[in-house]
This record gives sequence, C-alpha cells and structure tokens, in this order.
Amino acid sequence: MLTRNPKTKSSLQILQDSVKWHHMAHKVNSLLDAYSGLLSNESMILAVNSSFVDPLLQFESQLKIIESSFGMLVVMPSLDKVKEMGSSYEYIEDMENLYHNILNIYENILTSLVSKDLYKLQILKEMLVWMSKDSSYLQERIMVIINKVLRFTVTKVRKYISVDAPCLGLLAAELSLLCSHEDPSIVKQASLGMCHLLYIARCQNDIGTNKPTNGKSHSLQFPSSDVEFLPKEFQQDESKIAQRVGQTLLPPLLTDFVQSLLMKLSSPDDKIASDAASILIFTLEFHAEKVTMVSKIVDAIYRQLCDNNCMKDVMLQVITLLTCTSPKKVIFQLMDYPVPADDTLIQMWKAACSQASVAPHVLKTILLILKGKPGEMEDTVTEGKRFSLDITNLMPLAACQALCTFLPLGSYRKAVAQYFPQLLTTLMFQVFYNSELKPILKDRALYAQDALRVLLNCSGLQQVDITLMKENFWDQLSEDLCYYHGVCFIAKTLSEYNFPQFPETLSYLYKLSVEGPRRSEDTVIVLIFLTELLNNFFKDPLPEEFLVLFINWINDSNPVVSRLILHRIVHMSPIINKINGGIRSMAIRHFGQLVRDMRQYTWMVNDVVLEGLVPLILFLEDDDKRVAEACKYTLKICTSQLKWSTSRLLKDENYSFEMVVLNICNNLIISHRNYITDLTSDTLRFLWSPRTYLKRASVILIGYLAKSGGHLLLRDEIEVMLDVIERLLRDEDPMIKQLAEITYDIFKKKAHKLTSAPLKQNFQKLLKLFYIKKLKPLYNYNSPNGQIDSPTDSKDVKNDKAL
Repeated sequence: MLTRNPKTKSSLQILQDSVKWHHMAHKVNSLLDAYSGLLSNESMILAVNSSFVDPLLQFESQLKIIESSFGMLVVMPSLDKVKEMGSSYEYIEDMENLYHNILNIYENILTSLVSKDLYKLQILKEMLVWMSKDSSYLQERIMVIINKVLRFTVTKVRKYISVDAPCLGLLAAELSLLCSHEDPSIVKQASLGMCHLLYIARCQNDIGTNKPTNGKSHSLQFPSSDVEFLPKEFQQDESKIAQRVGQTLLPPLLTDFVQSLLMKLSSPDDKIASDAASILIFTLEFHAEKVTMVSKIVDAIYRQLCDNNCMKDVMLQVITLLTCTSPKKVIFQLMDYPVPADDTLIQMWKAACSQASVAPHVLKTILLILKGKPGEMEDTVTEGKRFSLDITNLMPLAACQALCTFLPLGSYRKAVAQYFPQLLTTLMFQVFYNSELKPILKDRALYAQDALRVLLNCSGLQQVDITLMKENFWDQLSEDLCYYHGVCFIAKTLSEYNFPQFPETLSYLYKLSVEGPRRSEDTVIVLIFLTELLNNFFKDPLPEEFLVLFINWINDSNPVVSRLILHRIVHMSPIINKINGGIRSMAIRHFGQLVRDMRQYTWMVNDVVLEGLVPLILFLEDDDKRVAEACKYTLKICTSQLKWSTSRLLKDENYSFEMVVLNICNNLIISHRNYITDLTSDTLRFLWSPRTYLKRASVILIGYLAKSGGHLLLRDEIEVMLDVIERLLRDEDPMIKQLAEITYDIFKKKAHKLTSAPLKQNFQKLLKLFYIKKLKPLYNYNSPNGQIDSPTDSKDVKNDKAL
C-alpha cells in the first residue's frame, strides 16, 4: 500500500502558493514602481524649482507632480504586509528599507520645495484635502510627514529676518479639524502640527522686531523630538484651538481660516461640518474683530443659504457675530442685493439686527446708505462707483425695506428713539426720490413709505399714522408739487399731536440747514418741514437763529428755494414780524407769482390759495405800505383764481378793509364753506400777536368767519374763542376793546344756540346748508391813517348792534 509523503503538496496548495507569490510579486513591483516614480518626480520638481518659470505656473506644475506622487503612496501595501513578503530576515529588511525610502523621498521633495519658498506650504494643505478623501492606513504616516516638514520650517524661520507664509490660515483650518479626529494617533499628529504652524505664524507676526535665535521666548515651546512632545491643549478642545489661532494669526490669515471653515459647513460629512461649526463660532466669539473681507464672507453665506446645503443656524449666527464687530461692512453687503429681498436675505437681516448693542451702529449705516439716491451711478457715500445704470441695483430701496424689519424690534427701541430725527428726515427724502421713479420702480417705490409708517408706529406716533391714512395721504405723492404739500401735511399732523420728539427734531433740522443738505430737493424738503414746525410750535418773536436761516434761503442761488421760502414766510407771518418790510412784501408778491405759476395744477392750487388766505387778508392793514400793497397785488391773483369778485375792492379808490373781509367771507359761504373752520383756527393765532394792527384785523376777520360758519364749530372750540376774545376786552388799545366786544357778542350768541334742544340745532344746521344768507357789515371799521403800534393812535369804532 502506497503512503503519501506529508511534504508533498496537493494541487490546490500549489495553486494557492502560486497565487500568493504572484500577489507578493505584484506588491513588490508596486513598491518598486513607487520608488522609481518618486525618483523621477523628484528630479522633475527640482528641475522646475531651479528654473526661471513664472512662480504661479511653477507652483501649479509642481502641485500636479506632488499629487501624482501622493497617489503612488496611497496604493502602496502596508508595512506589515510588506514584512509578510519576505522569506528571510535580509529580504524583509530590504523591503522595509525600500518602504521607508519611498516615504523619505516624498518627505525630501516637500522639504526641498518649502526650503526655497514658504508659499509652498500650501502643498501641505492640499495634502490634507487629498488625505480627507482617502481613509487608507497611511493617514497617520502622512501626518508624520507633514509634521516633519513643518518642524523643518520652524528651524528655518528662526533664522529669517522676515517670514511670509500666506497659506497658514488655510492649513490651520485643515489641521484644526483633524484635532477632533476619531483616530487618537491622527489627533496627536494634528495637534503637534498646529503647534508648529502657530510658531511659524508667531514668527511672521514678529517681522521688524529683534527675534531670538530660539523659540523659548515664545509662548509655544518645542521639545527635541516629536515623541516627547504632545501639545494636549489642542486635542479635542475646539475652544482652545479657536483662542490660540485667533491670537496668533494675522488678520488676513485668520480670515482665510474662517472662510475655509465656512466652506466646510456644506460638507457631506456631518462630523466635519459639526466640528467646523464649533471652531468657527468659537473663533468669531473670541476674535471676530480681526476678520477682514467681511463682505465676501457675507456674500458666501448668502449663496450657501440659497443653495440649502449648509447649516443654516450656524450661518446666521456667523452673521450675528460679524455684525457685532463689523456692522458697517455687514450691512452694506446685505443692502447690495436685488429688491425686493427674498426670504433668505430677510433671515440674514434679522440675524444682523438681533443684538441691541449694535443697533446704533446698524442704524447709522442704514442712514449712510439712505444718503444715496436710488438709481445713481456715482456713490457719493463711498466716493466711488457704486450704482450701475441697472435700475434694479438700488441700495437705498433695500435699506428702506430693511428698516421695516429693524425698527419694530424691541432691541432697537432705544436706538430708534436716539436717531428718530435723522430717520424721519431721511425717509422723507427717500419718499420724494421714490415718487420721482415711481413709473420705473412700481411697487418697490412704496418701501420708503412703509418704513416711514413703521417709524411712526414704533415711536409712539400711531395716531399720526392713523390720521395720515384717513386722509388718504400716501396715495397722493405721485407728483413733486404734491409731495412738497405732503411734507407740510406731515409736519402739521405731527404738530397737532404735539409729538414728543419735537426738540431733537428741530435741532437736527436746524443743523442740517446750517450745514446744507446734499441736494437742492433736500433743501426744499428741509425748508418746508422746518418752517411748518416753527409755525405750529412758536409764537412771535421767532428766535434770531432761524431768521438768519430764512435770509440765507431767500438769497439761495436756486430760484425754487428762494421762492418757496418767501411763500412760507407768508404762511408764518405771526411769528416772523421782526423781518424788515421789504422782505415780507417780497415774500407776499412771490406767493402771488407762485399761485400764478401753479394755475395748470387746478386740483391743487385752490388749496394753496385758501391755506395762505388769512395772512394775506390781515397784512392788508400792515403799517408798512410796501407790505399792504403786496397783499393787494397777491389777493387780486388769488381771488381771481377762486373766481371771486374781490379785485375791485382792492383798488385804492374803493379800498376798505372791512368790505374786503365781508366780500371774502360771503364768497367762502357760497363756494368753500368747508374751509371756514380752518381759517378760523389760522386767524386765532394772530390774536396773540403784539402788533396792534394785527390784533384789530384778526378780531374783525374772526368775527365774520364766526358769523358765516359758526355753526360748524364745536362747543369746546367756541369756548376757546370766547376765552381768547375775553382777554382782548382788557386790551390797552380802546379800538381793540370795542372790536372785541362785537366779536365776543357773536361767539356768545353761537354758544347760546348750542344750548338749545338738539332737534332745533340739527334743523338750524340743515337749514344753513340750503339757505345762504350773505353777511352785512358788522363793525363799520375805518383803518387809521399813519397808525403805529401804540394804544393812542386808535379811532372810535361805531358798534353796529343789528346783527
């Protein structure tokens, strides 16, 4: 019986051994190929490195070679598998040496590149990116190579007078993420790499100073061997990493660090994204003030949020942190997107305005943007090209829309109160600018109006907004002239509600007037707004400072400004009586010319005339003949516009003040009785004047107005009239006393009628709507000749009791 030799192999075993040795031969060949390939690549890199090729092209070609060499490394078998190949100790040793030689060649290539140019530390950053895409066993070894190159760099920079390594921020970002790697060995290497990198950065910061020849004077200490030193402060401690990186890197490098981490938030690897988010937030919390290129970062965040492939909450938190240290840069960038803002941009706005501490800075930046005019090519704010001819590029519109988001926030309440005058005035400018562009802007022209309404409502002026809405105010701003009328109406409405921000608003308008607004249309708006506030809040005399402003406006090179201030002077007559008669007469005549120029605006001109009627009537009695003649001239134009037959009574041969007043009041009853109450209120203000002729004239006018439209007055209004007239009964001037007695009697009768039965009152009011009874002379008043402001120059007035 035959027996099998135990050393005899079966066919299967022979086949397996054959395959094993084939694989081993293949692995040996791959090591040899890597070795020869790296030698070849090394020679090419060194050749390029010593050539005079353009630095950028040189780097790009070398990077491609390095990447090719990196590819050779990652396909090599592990060292353990290499050892398995050997059949003898000598063979194993040879293979192991070959393996280490390959790695050393790669390390030498990197060292030679960096030794000549620190810019090429960028290659280490690229290696970390390549490594993150490959989870091979060589990751730790690659980290060791990187650390050796960094350590070599440390020894070099200690001897340099200056250090310029612009890639440190990007490299630091990659290393910081590896400090939280799941593999402890990689964490250790990454932490050591961070230590080396920060030392290089510290040397870079010391340019121009006397540096020591060793690193012991720096806060980061380096031992004699890698194994002995493990900088544990960086391991799994994202806060410490952020602190030390922020302290050490120069602002441009820290910006690179932040931008790199920002891009990592979109990583498909959740751990990388999460780690990047933590380091990024810590960095900005500690050192956001050092970050540059904020606008670019904000724009990158906007685009990533639009793509919906990033950590939204973290991105918005970055906006918040950047706004705390660079509000101007953030806000300017946020206003530089198409209008209207999309949901993403509005979310960024909300993130930017979430901190009360930066609210004043945000509003100041918004106000700076609002100095611009929508559609302008030239940005006078930043003294450079900002706006293109593209009408969609409208930062002021975006700023108005943003204010609708910012202003109502509770965290902004204090800042809104602080900047109320500036916001109010600037938004009125913007409403005007937008009204000019309304055909082009369409719905976008309403953002300034919306912002103005929000400002009123969040400033305790809700009733002002309600009144403006009831008057259909916002829909009537489509034309320039109408807008000027609207500015006056805003000021008047604010005054009616005695808005508490008046002192600071007046102060700001005065300051703006003295400094001079940026545009002529701004001057017109400030002029109207300021004069209307003065007209409503001040009594005669007006402070001297404002009179100087009026003189300057009268002499303004812009005819629109000079004519408009003269028009306003007519309306403000009770409080500007100190101006010399020549200017007042000029103002009155210019008002007449303005009415004549506005005749084509038939829907508006009658309102303008009726609003200016009271001073024109009362100044017929001015003791300066120039003023009286100017009133006659202008009243002829105004009454002609209203189609009244008053002109003949204004001729010198027919003139009688009382007959002119009687004629005008009769015409008011026929065609404009709804204005009688307002005219009565306007006249009441003149009763407080220290001027004798004004008190006489206003007592007569208010008496006729009461006789013609007293039924339109409320009980409280009549009681106010009675109180004022009663004061005049004790006036030093006897003529004023007599005139006041007649007027007082008229109001007493009106008050008595209000105490009658409600049914009777309603019947009387209804009767007056359909039955018009012309007035008859009440006072038999003759103007004193050559009158002066004293109680001794009056004449007796006969009292006509037949009322």
